[in-house]
Amino acid sequence: MLLTCCAAPAWAQQTGSIAGRVTTTDGGAAESVSVGVQGQPLGSITGSDGRYRIAAVPAGTYTVVVSFVGLKPAEQQVTVVAGQRATLDFRLAESTAELQEVVVQGARTNKFNRTTSVDVAKMPLKNLENPQVYATVGKELLTEQLVFTVDDATRNVPGLQKMWEATGRGGDGGAFYASRGFILSSQLRNGVAGNVTSDIDAINLEKLEAIKGPSGTLFGSSLTSYGGLLNRVTKKPLDTFGGEIGVAAGSYGFHRVSADVNLVDANAPAAQPKALAFRLNTAYTYEDSFQNLDYTGFGKSLAVAPSLQFRPTDRLTVNVDAEIYKGTNVGKQIIFFYYPSAALGFDRADKAPLNYRQSYQGAGLTQDTRSTNLFGQVQYRISPAFTSTTYLTSSHSFSNGFGPYFYLKPGPSGAASDTLVRADQSTGNSRRTLFEAQQLFNGDFRLGNLRNRVVLGLDFLRIDADVNFLGGGFDQIPLNASSAAIRAFNGPNVSALYAKSPTGNYIVNTKSNTYSTFVSDVLNLTEQLSLLAALRIDHFDNKGGLFYSPVKPYSQTAFSPKFGVVYQPVKDRVALFANYQNSFNNLGTFITPTGETPIAKPEHANQLEGGVKLDAAGGRLSATVSYYDIRVENRLRNVPTPTQPSAQVQDATQQSRGVEVSVIANPVRGLNVVGGFSYNDSKYENTAENVNGRRPETASSPIVANAWLSYRQPEGPLKGLGAGFGGNYASNNRIQNTNTNVFTLPSYTILNASIFYDQPKFRLSAKADNLTDKQYWIGYTTMNAQKLRSIVGSVAYKF
Repeated sequence: MLLTCCAAPAWAQQTGSIAGRVTTTDGGAAESVSVGVQGQPLGSITGSDGRYRIAAVPAGTYTVVVSFVGLKPAEQQVTVVAGQRATLDFRLAESTAELQEVVVQGARTNKFNRTTSVDVAKMPLKNLENPQVYATVGKELLTEQLVFTVDDATRNVPGLQKMWEATGRGGDGGAFYASRGFILSSQLRNGVAGNVTSDIDAINLEKLEAIKGPSGTLFGSSLTSYGGLLNRVTKKPLDTFGGEIGVAAGSYGFHRVSADVNLVDANAPAAQPKALAFRLNTAYTYEDSFQNLDYTGFGKSLAVAPSLQFRPTDRLTVNVDAEIYKGTNVGKQIIFFYYPSAALGFDRADKAPLNYRQSYQGAGLTQDTRSTNLFGQVQYRISPAFTSTTYLTSSHSFSNGFGPYFYLKPGPSGAASDTLVRADQSTGNSRRTLFEAQQLFNGDFRLGNLRNRVVLGLDFLRIDADVNFLGGGFDQIPLNASSAAIRAFNGPNVSALYAKSPTGNYIVNTKSNTYSTFVSDVLNLTEQLSLLAALRIDHFDNKGGLFYSPVKPYSQTAFSPKFGVVYQPVKDRVALFANYQNSFNNLGTFITPTGETPIAKPEHANQLEGGVKLDAAGGRLSATVSYYDIRVENRLRNVPTPTQPSAQVQDATQQSRGVEVSVIANPVRGLNVVGGFSYNDSKYENTAENVNGRRPETASSPIVANAWLSYRQPEGPLKGLGAGFGGNYASNNRIQNTNTNVFTLPSYTILNASIFYDQPKFRLSAKADNLTDKQYWIGYTTMNAQKLRSIVGSVAYKF
């Protein structure tokens, strides 16, 4: 071992590296371009920013070749000096638009596929090299589908199902989804904290990454779920002036204006990367409610996302950007159930005696909401093999206003429900603030013949909640009430009620600090076999406060390991993988049957997973098939006693296992296919008798599938004309599931379509969502009717 360690520095001194950037004639980044060293088994693929790096190149003079199917290869000579980095930039003869055409036409083309990621493993890593499963939805697919929000983008993620729409409430107002039997929300941006508590506009979204399974080792527990996490990767400033302005309008009063403008230093040489670049993405959106028989609810929002990049040297890059969301909305009509739900007289949403198009409230129950996220990133290349990246992020959410909600109440003497209880839970100047500082040190080096890609991370996360929920019951009305009675539940009347009688207040005022360190290493034993090992040490410090009732302060330390193996029987084409992943949750104190209040042990989720990843047929087929088994231990379960009705013990478990399939293909020229399928089997074990052995009511539908097929004419007079068609399927979803109460949201198949004409200077688009005008519901122990058929058209001008 000593000889190996002594020999490694001497060997490293005999090698250098080659790095640079590949751009097009208009300054855009050339992504997924191959960069190779003639006569050497060394090479790289450019990332989304066009950058590449080839490490461990023996000292000498070489010819470096840049190649892409459909393009004439470009080559340059370079001399590599031991211990130094040689910089070599390439400028392709094509523009960004022309390169995109090559992508569509090339034999290796798969325009919806993203083969690499920086954030998933906290290091640049190809999908085939990563033993973890993740799905990527890029801006190309979102543009084709005319998707305007991150929430709608998630319909392209295999195994992900929307459970609760965004409410905008400060602290907990973001949309909730189910993945692998567990609830998650979108709280990460570029790998660090970036919480938004309203609908998240997609105007600055480069791609959406859905990272599957317990991921506490690299991302901690506060912003993730046992089912995974959603990471928004945002657009970065480019090296050329340009942009796009768009307008859209359609059903339910929908209208939208958006802009994406990139500015650069006009005095900088045209052929060189710009030291200073600025990009602004912004959009204003308005839409009425589809439930508008004689009343119109609405939502309007403004998104502003400026981004500044400063590159004073080729080793230092500074990014400063922000996300500012501001909106006013009327809360979505979410229906709860009085227990027992079995007494309602029906057990399915499609049997409920509710008018699907009716809004059971009046005007004025509005809420103002804001989310402001500020980000800073400093990246410095210490040496050819090591890079330092520092992140600072501050995330603020705010809301003030009404939050109407509803209960279905059982009818008299066992009759079917005929009454709707109406209530309000407002938020009064409620805030939630997150601050995160993260330091990463990345290395890509060899010890002997073994390649190591290492990341060492230090992380501090502070969460400060100051939320004031207030309100109470308003009235009860028959389901067939008159319009006047329905509209009586309105802003002025609720305000008058609060002025007459005091409201109940529910305060959430807590603070917590989390101090973490983690390390991860991807070790290549051979060119085809790699191992991953990682460990996180997490110290959670809860400062206490109020969470409806007093919360005692406590501190706790948790460990989260991760292991993985990848074997590529066909290099860069087929990968067999397996992983062990872990995550955890700090539970705080609980009451035992004897009245004691100990601190609960951290709840842990452990996943075993295996499968195969493909990048076959010359890049035309990308696919992942996996089987996973997640077991959650140290869960609390209720054991009420006459003297301790809230007593609990910590010995319950939960099992979640299933299969996931993802396919992204380009079977013939111009035709692209995206598809996904998942089956999940979840159940409680060793827990309360009324749910023991049953599927959790928050686990979503057992079977979920998605598909999208599109064709774009690659040449001829109609070049750029295309159309897409697809949709989503979800099986029955039991949102109440005990031995005495079962309530089901019926299965659904939703079909969508789009048509577009995309040219270098403009794009015309139209879409139809929910083509068949299907009535369907989503829910998270609740039922929420979804939008009926809508049609939207769009015009965009590019410059």
